[in-house]
Amino acid sequence: MRRTLYFAVLAFGAVACNSTVADSDKKGQEGGKGAEVSLDGMRSRTPASWKEETPTSSMRLLQFRLPGKGEGKDAELVIFKNLGGSVRDNLARWKGQWAAPEGKGLDDVARVSDIKIGGREATLLDIQGTYKPPPFDPTYKGRPQPDFRMLAIHFQGPDNLYHIKLTGPDQTVEEHRKEFEGWLKGFQKE
Repeated sequence: MRRTLYFAVLAFGAVACNSTVADSDKKGQEGGKGAEVSLDGMRSRTPASWKEETPTSSMRLLQFRLPGKGEGKDAELVIFKNLGGSVRDNLARWKGQWAAPEGKGLDDVARVSDIKIGGREATLLDIQGTYKPPPFDPTYKGRPQPDFRMLAIHFQGPDNLYHIKLTGPDQTVEEHRKEFEGWLKGFQKE
């Protein structure tokens, strides 16, 4: 009984947290401005072309579809909150979900750099190759995705830990890379 109540409270909290951010932005998105995303009291507005979606998993705080050129060429941006793990652990786990092109190693196709979000330190992994998602991944369901790219961020906000992952066909991720970087740089205190 307690376990059921615990999971019900967790599910309600996830939905409530999600809808608070999403509901406040529907008017802005409909007006062509993009959604306003808030992370620990810092806000930034997404580009208008990013379409907010209902998260496909309870682990996902927010989810956006970024358009690509052609059927099945869209990328997705997902924000996770408080999943835990150190920077090093998450980088290793994320790299483990990839296979490098033949003749290359993961270190040849992965770049790690330090960035700032709202004036706070964050770590960015930029990796390309064949994405090997876990079987429970709601989008790719464990099916390998060749010629993919991921920009993944480990960000410790003032109150919560966030993982922000932009994943999709290499060409689509590259098309959105500059606006993704601009969105991250745009986070400011409310």
